[in-house]
Amino acid sequence: MSKKSAYGLIIALLIPVLCYLWLKSASETAVAMPGHPFEPDTVMQSVVKGKIQTDTVWHTTKDIRLVNQMGDTVNLYDQRGKIIILDLFFTSCGSICPKLTTNMARLQQSFMKGGNTRKKQVDTSIVQFISMTVDPARDSVPVIREYANSMGVISDNWWLLTGNRDSIYNFIFQELRLDKFSDEPVSPDFVHTSRFVLIDKNMQVRGYYNGLDSTSLLKLAKDVGYIMLEKDKKKKSKVFQQIIDLSWLWLIIAVLVGGFVYYFTSTRQKN
Repeated sequence: MSKKSAYGLIIALLIPVLCYLWLKSASETAVAMPGHPFEPDTVMQSVVKGKIQTDTVWHTTKDIRLVNQMGDTVNLYDQRGKIIILDLFFTSCGSICPKLTTNMARLQQSFMKGGNTRKKQVDTSIVQFISMTVDPARDSVPVIREYANSMGVISDNWWLLTGNRDSIYNFIFQELRLDKFSDEPVSPDFVHTSRFVLIDKNMQVRGYYNGLDSTSLLKLAKDVGYIMLEKDKKKKSKVFQQIIDLSWLWLIIAVLVGGFVYYFTSTRQKN
């Protein structure tokens, strides 16, 4: 074999192999989208064109009707299409609640629009912040309004909610399922937790975060960004994964291309 033929064979083999290695490396370092902390409610399978397809139905939180600090009766589903960051508090709390509210305010500030100008405004199109009292008997509308004012709450996209205690606690345990999936104990008699809950545009819980920990809050902010792009990410990742799943084909192509180049160059050499 001539040197020219050998070089051609090496190049023909290297190109697809390097492409395969790059795709494999990129897939391993791809962004990890926030998952679902619950088991799926149902998993349905169907046969389409002879192939089995799986459709996963995730737990979707039910709607709840409460009253915000402005005295307006509102529904959780009024915010459908927006990402929700939710925490639990009570105004007489002298321990973690003021800190949670302060950290929530910092998160709200991070979604201001206007850059570094003095005319920064709350971006109400992306995220809705919700703080739900766990002591509604004492936290009436005037009480939570005063608390909101004292804590610098911007009401444009931040509701402090009060209402029927049974409805609130049922929502916490049946819909948010904090007692099962939070890594800190949650009492059914009086909920007192540092967890922030992330709910996506489809009203599905996507994660719990320590509202007192800066690292956890940074992850929360990043996950909000990932969920905003989730639809496009899914489309890309599906095609990308199909390429990775056919990685064995890359090696076969490498051998075939290499053989073809070797045969072609050898034939030319003889002629």
